[in-house]
Amino acid sequence: MKITDIEVIHLRVPSAEKTCTWGEDAVIVKVITDSGIIGIGEADSSPSVVKACIETPNSNLYCYGLKSLLIGENPLEIERLWNKMYWASNYMGRRGAGIHAISAIDIALWDIAGKHYNVPTHTLLGGKYRDKIRAYGTFIPADRPEDNRDIARKLVEQGFTSIKFGGGVFGDDPEVDVEIVRNVREEVGDDIEVQIDLASKWGTCGHALEMCRRMEEFNLNWVEEPVLADCLTSYAKLSGKVSQKIAGGESLTTRFEFSDFLEKSHADIVQPDITRCGGITEMKKIYDMAQMHGTRLVPHGFSTGILLAASVHFLAACEHGTLMEYSQSDSPLFTDLVANRLPFEDGFVPVPDSPGLGIELNEDVIAKYRVE
Repeated sequence: MKITDIEVIHLRVPSAEKTCTWGEDAVIVKVITDSGIIGIGEADSSPSVVKACIETPNSNLYCYGLKSLLIGENPLEIERLWNKMYWASNYMGRRGAGIHAISAIDIALWDIAGKHYNVPTHTLLGGKYRDKIRAYGTFIPADRPEDNRDIARKLVEQGFTSIKFGGGVFGDDPEVDVEIVRNVREEVGDDIEVQIDLASKWGTCGHALEMCRRMEEFNLNWVEEPVLADCLTSYAKLSGKVSQKIAGGESLTTRFEFSDFLEKSHADIVQPDITRCGGITEMKKIYDMAQMHGTRLVPHGFSTGILLAASVHFLAACEHGTLMEYSQSDSPLFTDLVANRLPFEDGFVPVPDSPGLGIELNEDVIAKYRVE
C-alpha cells in the first residue's frame, strides 16, 4: 500500500471578512492510498498556514512541504514517516503550525492503519482500558454574568458532572470574572466540578495569584492557562501558592516543549491537543512523560468530531485516560461535519470499536463551507 495523494480541506463558517470564533473554521486532511483506504485527520490551527505547510514545494533539504515527502510512502510506517516529516521541515516546522500540520497527517495515518488491519485505533495503541470516558462540557461564557446561569444549568441537565468555561469576555475584567464564576457556582451547586480557562488573559503571575485567591470560595477544580505557557516560572510560583490545581499546555508542541513544561512549571494538569502537539504518535510520548512527572494528562479538545474521535481512541488506550473535554460549540463544523459524531451520554462519551477512528464525514457540510 502506498500514499498517492494528500487532500487539504479548509472549512470556514463566517465569510472571509468576518471574525471566526473557536470552532468556526477548520482544516482537515484526507490521506489517499492506492488500496482505496482514505485516512482522515485534522489540525486545530490556522487553516491557510497548515495548508501551506503541507502543499508548499521544497526550497532546500530542511524546507519540504509534507505532501511531497509522503507520496509513494507506505502509510503503515507511521513513526518513520513522523520522523521524516519532522526532519525535512526543520526550518519551518519544528514548532507551531508546522507541527500542527504533521499532527493532522499523523492522525490520518493511524486511521488508515486501523482500517487496513480492520481494528479500532485504540487496539493499535495497545488496547482499551475502558468502554466510556467521563467528559466535561466546555462553553464560551455570555457577556453578562447572570446569563451564564442558564448555560450552566442546561449542561447539568444534560448529565455533565464537570463543566468549564473560557474565552469571550472572560479574563478581561477582574470584577466580571468573579461575578461569572459566582453565578455559575451558585447555579450548579457544590457537587459539580467547575474549572475556568483564561486563555492566558490574566497575563502576570501577580495578577493571577490575586485572582485565584479571590476565587477560593468557589472551589474551582482547576485554573487553566492563567498566563502564557512560555512563563514557566510563573506557573511554578502559582502552583505552589494557590489552592486550585493549575493546568496548561494546549499551545505547546512536541515532546521537547512538553518536557520543559513538565519539569519546570510544576503544573498539576497538562493539556496537549492531539491535533496540535504532533498527533497520536507524539501524544503517546507526552503521556508517558506526564506519568513519570506525576502530572495528570487531560487533553484539550474544542474543534470538530475528528479531534473528538482521535482523543477518545487515545484516552481509551491510556491507563489513566479518564477525563476529556466535550465542546458545546453550536458551529456546524462541530455538530455536523462528522456524520456519526461520538455522542455525550449520561456523563460519558462511548469508545467506538469500528475500524480506524470510525469517522464518516458529511460531504454536504464540506461542500457548503469549503474555502477554495
